Amino acid sequence: MQDVFLVVHRRLAEFQGRSQMRTWLFGIVLRVAQSHRRTVRRRQAHLVAVHPVELDAGSPADQEGPGELIAQRQAGALLHQLLDEMDPDKRAILVLIELEQMTVGEAADALGINVNTAYSRLRAARAAFEAAVAERVRDDARNDAHLRLTSGLGKNS
Repeated sequence: MQDVFLVVHRRLAEFQGRSQMRTWLFGIVLRVAQSHRRTVRRRQAHLVAVHPVELDAGSPADQEGPGELIAQRQAGALLHQLLDEMDPDKRAILVLIELEQMTVGEAADALGINVNTAYSRLRAARAAFEAAVAERVRDDARNDAHLRLTSGLGKNS
């Protein structure tokens, strides 16, 4: 995060207002994150898995109970896992449009791509995400069936 602030401070005078400030800032965040990932890959560092921070989680009083809190955390972890498995270009456009609520034009500006390319990547990203979710559902159903089968066999023995 500090690297982002340093880049913003250094380049703020160059901001010409051709796009929204949010779009310009996201472009900087994206490029700093990509640079960081490249550095980590080059060094082949082994990082400890860190659970994503729940930014939108309300106060504990807003939660209906521990079961709902666990379900929300599992869903968030699954979302992050599915996004991590996506192609970086598809992930970036999907996050900007679906999570950051940018328009396709704003996302294209932030990513430095043509609007038509952005629409194409968005379609591909949504299809890839839906396919990954469907595959996860199938895997979970197979695992559940296997558990039921093996637990049923153990009772008869």
